[in-house]
Amino acid sequence: MMRSADEVGGISVYARNIIKELLEIDKENEYVLFYKTDRHLGRYSQYRNCKEILLRGDSKAIWDQITIPRAVRRDNIDLIFNPKFTVPLYTSAKTVMVVHGADWFIPPYDQVYTTLDNFYIKRVMPLYFRKADFITSVSDYSTNGFIKAFPWCRNKIKTIYFGPHEVFRPITDEKVLRNIRQKYNLPGKFILTVIRYDHGTRNIRKNFKGMAEGYAKYRNMGGKEKFVVVGRDCHLYAKEYDLDGLGIADDIFFTGLVDQEDLPAFYSMAELYLYPTIIEAFPIPTTEAMACGCPIVTSNGTGLQELTEGVSVTVDPADTSEIASAIKKVQSNPDLKARMIEKGFQRSEIFSWKKCAQETLDVFLSLFPAPSS
Repeated sequence: MMRSADEVGGISVYARNIIKELLEIDKENEYVLFYKTDRHLGRYSQYRNCKEILLRGDSKAIWDQITIPRAVRRDNIDLIFNPKFTVPLYTSAKTVMVVHGADWFIPPYDQVYTTLDNFYIKRVMPLYFRKADFITSVSDYSTNGFIKAFPWCRNKIKTIYFGPHEVFRPITDEKVLRNIRQKYNLPGKFILTVIRYDHGTRNIRKNFKGMAEGYAKYRNMGGKEKFVVVGRDCHLYAKEYDLDGLGIADDIFFTGLVDQEDLPAFYSMAELYLYPTIIEAFPIPTTEAMACGCPIVTSNGTGLQELTEGVSVTVDPADTSEIASAIKKVQSNPDLKARMIEKGFQRSEIFSWKKCAQETLDVFLSLFPAPSS
């Protein structure tokens, strides 16, 4: 089920990469990819054991619960894999889904979602959990949240980490760095964050307000670095918050969406990566920062602390003075920064798409035990 590949954000990255890596390592089984739009149709045409099929539809629910089961019956498919958290409720095929956070079931984090979102998810998620033959989860934070919500699922859920794209590595070529700096009009020394602007939501999850206020306080402590904000439509934050009143309107640079192949240069040039968001199950940018040698200031909970354990300086995301002090701590201590970078390289080795694909394939195969001789 490749509907999630069309989304914007981490789940779409997961969907596209997990399929690529599964096809790389598994030449024995046939993969049939069902798309809801033609946006990614043909993406995996080079793999002989992969067939891509377009099943157009408007309603997500009808596509998931009617269109997919019909196609599965027609093509005699043995297992349905959804990189996101739904499975067809009426199918005889085995089903595996991936969950990317249990936020709706973990107060106070459920408050980042609308009342309607919470009402819907809290009613349909138990149905999906009961139907699924197995569930993989992107972090222990996510896994433990669901086990607490649904204790009966303990034996069919497992944490499987993934990782950053292979392009994320330190960039040291001065010509490449200079070209990227010119392309995006980047300042000399800067602090970096990679977030997004969430349309149609309460839009507090990424904590831009806390970052801006923490950065303003750091500037008042004598900090000179600029603040570069990468992400689609993030300039809209400037309309929601009084950056002039904070005295930082001229010190924040909104680049818009940045090409993935250019992002490693951003991390490589940044003084530190600032990511004190409210809640994340698997914060992909922190794995990218570690792989590129960029020290991290992030939040002291959820998947943020889990993934950067022993590597980052963590803060209460609601405490803007603590955010400012953490930035100051890293920037004023070269030895600390060097240790953070080295530990980040070491930590980043556990986040691998190849490892994720192999563990996911093992889950698939476990649902079809070999017949006894």
